[in-house]
Amino acid sequence: MKLIELMIPNYNVEAEPDYKLIGKLIDEELKKNFIGKDILLRGIGSQQHTGKSVDEVIDIIQRTGTDRYDAAKIGDRYENIENKHIDLFAFSATVKPDTELAWQVIYGFYHSAIAVHGSPVRIDILTIYDATQMTEVAHQYEGRDDIKRDGFVFNDPANKQAALLGIIKII
Repeated sequence: MKLIELMIPNYNVEAEPDYKLIGKLIDEELKKNFIGKDILLRGIGSQQHTGKSVDEVIDIIQRTGTDRYDAAKIGDRYENIENKHIDLFAFSATVKPDTELAWQVIYGFYHSAIAVHGSPVRIDILTIYDATQMTEVAHQYEGRDDIKRDGFVFNDPANKQAALLGIIKII
């Protein structure tokens, strides 16, 4: 498991971030470290983990394989009309020289967070999972006709750390 520190000094959510530029910087790290791999990319805002620092959240992820460590905490958008179990949401891709993936995560944590929560979220942690060790959960939300394919479960729930390829800490 790789721990990568990526400095992006001008990344904040006080105004709409340059998600294409930030995404490109993250994609470059993905290409340096995970080229040719089928991955799942998950964004995390440590501020959503009340009372925990970025490093504390990273430590939990390294130990448990996930940021979803509190079973009592209700997750955003985990409810679906068929009550399918979802361990996490992520973007899937095969990392190739022309991959442009991370901008979608940055964009979503700004725009979708405003729509759902009323305020944007700055991502400070990205987890990279081995997509071959996860299974997609197609699901649907109440009142919507579209089928979502961004939910995943661990193939081996007793060893979630095995699916974790890396963590990017955005500084």
